[in-house]
This record gives sequence, C-alpha cells and structure tokens, in this order.
Amino acid sequence: YVDLMSQPARAVYIFCRATGIDHEIIPVRIVNGDTRTEEYTAMNPFQKVPVVKDGDFALTESVAIFRYLAHTRDIAEHWYPKDAKLQARVDEYLEWQHQGTRFHCARFFQEKWLFPIAFKVAPNEKKIASMQVNMEKCLDEIERIWLQSGKKDFIVGETISCADILAACELEQ
Repeated sequence: YVDLMSQPARAVYIFCRATGIDHEIIPVRIVNGDTRTEEYTAMNPFQKVPVVKDGDFALTESVAIFRYLAHTRDIAEHWYPKDAKLQARVDEYLEWQHQGTRFHCARFFQEKWLFPIAFKVAPNEKKIASMQVNMEKCLDEIERIWLQSGKKDFIVGETISCADILAACELEQ
C-alpha cells in the first residue's frame, strides 16, 4: 500500500522494484482519506503509508519493511548486508535519517510548498528561512560525514543499499 507522494512509501516501492521482489502495488491516496478508512486502520492504526502485507501479516514503517523483506526474500546482499558490521552501518543511517534527512527535508518541503497549496495559505517566509538553514546543515552532514566529502559514492559501503534509496527519496523531494 503506497502513496507515491510519500517519500518512505516511494522508497519501499523502489526497493521492491530494484531488488526484484515480487509485489503488488495497491495505490493509496492520503489526501483522499484512503488511510483513514476502517479497513486501512485495521492494517495500520497509525493511518500512514507504506504498509506491506505478507499473507495475513501487515507491517508498517519503511525501515522495518526494508529489514523484513531483506530477511524474508532472496535479494542481493548489498541491499541490506548480512555482515554484522556492514549491516550496522546501514542501520546507523536508517536510524539517523529519521531526525536527519526525513525531518529537515520533509519539513522544508511541507512549509514551502505542501501546506500553502493544500491549505491555500501564504507561505511563512521566516519559518521557511529557518527550516532551509537546518536542511542545508543536514545536507552538509550527508556530504561531509556519510559521503566523506565526495570520497564515497554510496551512503554505506562500496555499492548501493536500502540506505541510498531512502536518502535519494528524501533528497529528490
């Protein structure tokens, strides 16, 4: 269950396609109230996307979904390494991104574009300027720390992982 306007849902969708995981996309429109129905709330009481159903098992939260799919599906190891140290590095980014890219980039996008369009209000330029400073600090941390000032092509390791997909979806918004 995905709404492709949601960065985490889009990341799970891309992960499934990139890894070749057999899946069925069930489109959900948050703005139409699709996540607030009784049926949807039974799957996800948080009323958010994404949701993955595997038989009668429903799982929410993109990071949990990445981990579950990596453990239950036959995918290339680089997506979510089995090596404890490499996996810990992927997990380190997945945990950091909630208060890093997810928080700062999403808040900037919401204040500058989403809220003014959705609620037909003028953007709060002072708030946007403050959020832009925080977002740019976060982007600097990605470049300086995670990508080691351009010495690395990927967030973790020598090849793409689910961390890169999640980062890309937040940054491209």
